[in-house]
Amino acid sequence: MSVVSTDPIADMLTRIRNALAVNKQEIVLPHSKAKEAVARLLKSCQYIDAVKVTDAKIGKSLTLVLYSSDSNSRITEIVRLSKPGRRLYSSADKIPSVKQGRGIVIVSTSKGIMTGYDARKQKVGGELICKVY
Repeated sequence: MSVVSTDPIADMLTRIRNALAVNKQEIVLPHSKAKEAVARLLKSCQYIDAVKVTDAKIGKSLTLVLYSSDSNSRITEIVRLSKPGRRLYSSADKIPSVKQGRGIVIVSTSKGIMTGYDARKQKVGGELICKVY
C-alpha cells in the first residue's frame, strides 16, 4: 500500500511536530526537492541539526536530526501557512514577521525557497509556506 499525501510539506511539518511531542531526535520521511529545500533552510537557521538524503529501496529518503542527545529542541512551534485549498501569497513588503523577528517565515519565491527576511532583502514576494518559532 502506497500512501501519497496531497500536501507533502504539511506531512513533513506534522511528522516534525509529532516527533518533538514524543522527544524523538531523528525522523525519516520520503524525499522530495521541496521538502529537502525546506529542511536545509531549517538547518541553516539552526532549528534542526542535520539533513541527510539516502537512497532507499524505492526512491530516496530524507533523514532529519532534530536535535542532539545533549541538547533540547529549538523548535517551539511550526505551522503550515499556505494550504492546498487556500494558497497564501504575499508581496515583499507585506511578508509577516514571526514573534517580532525571533522566528522565521519560509517563502517560496521565483528565486527559490528562502526565509522571509531574505525575501524582503531581495524584494521578492511569493507563497508563504510555513512559520517556525
